[in-house]
Amino acid sequence: MKKVSVIIPCRNEEKFIEKCLSSIIANDYPKDKLEILVIDGMSEDNTRWIVKEYSQKYPFIKLLENPKRITPCALNIGIKNGVGEIIIRMDAHATYREDYISKSVKYLQEYNADNVGGIWKIMPRENSLINKSICLASSSVFGAGNAYYRRGYDKGIKEVDTVFGGCYKKEIFKKIGLFNENLIRNQDLEFNLRLVRSGGKILLVPKIISYYYPKSNFKEFFVHNFKDGFWVTYPIKFGIKAFSWRHLIPLIFILGLVGAGILGIFFPIFLWLFLFIIGLYILANFYFSFKIAIKEKNLKYLFLMPIAFGSRHFGYGLGSLWGFIKLVVSKLKGNKNV
Repeated sequence: MKKVSVIIPCRNEEKFIEKCLSSIIANDYPKDKLEILVIDGMSEDNTRWIVKEYSQKYPFIKLLENPKRITPCALNIGIKNGVGEIIIRMDAHATYREDYISKSVKYLQEYNADNVGGIWKIMPRENSLINKSICLASSSVFGAGNAYYRRGYDKGIKEVDTVFGGCYKKEIFKKIGLFNENLIRNQDLEFNLRLVRSGGKILLVPKIISYYYPKSNFKEFFVHNFKDGFWVTYPIKFGIKAFSWRHLIPLIFILGLVGAGILGIFFPIFLWLFLFIIGLYILANFYFSFKIAIKEKNLKYLFLMPIAFGSRHFGYGLGSLWGFIKLVVSKLKGNKNV
């Protein structure tokens, strides 16, 4: 049986790290073949003390420090220090089924894959309709697109370009390198795209299940999506393509609105185009919101879901636009300095 190193980047996760670690400890993988490396980004809350208590009780849990504080640095510290032949990246904001590790290793080996991952079951942090609407938006086809791991995909094993977390053969990091430390976000997506381009195989396995807890209010959800969107376009500054083309759809939507709105001031036809785009979006948003309200048997979702979807789409699109603007400005400044 293969030795497995579980890598958990974290920072200020006192509300979640205990649940996360408890769920991993409850996994059925033999503990003598398992190590859990929690790489802490200099937390300012009680995260470190909670992890230290667990490490004293369970010798296969270790706390490592990440002075640079960002996720890709934590991942690389874990990979370099891990002794396992298999690396599993886990998120401190999630909990895991008891067979998560064993099934990840099983399918990685059986299908000779380079990375396998499972599906999210997106769960509310709080028992509120707002938090539940955010969960529903995050797992809806209208909110998640073709990110199958978010949507509870259950139609068999599927080859994809990225997965949540991931169970990797450690040798792959020697072949194509580590996570890019220029990317505060989307470093896993960029790595997986690099993996696929090198001929690697990534599999989504619906039987591998984790539970993810998104932001609990619309403001935090919007900001989270804004940051995700920003790190889709801005990495081009470093010569990095950290996206698939589907990730640009919110940006195209926002550019269409902004462009048509500005041109509409001078040319009436573009005002009609603006109204057409925003009207089409409102209809689509209402359609999917209505479907969810009926399915959940609660018409309150008819008013909450449009805000949740809007926070997702506009947050992500505006973030991508801001990343693109900063990219262009930095390029112009660079040219002036030449």
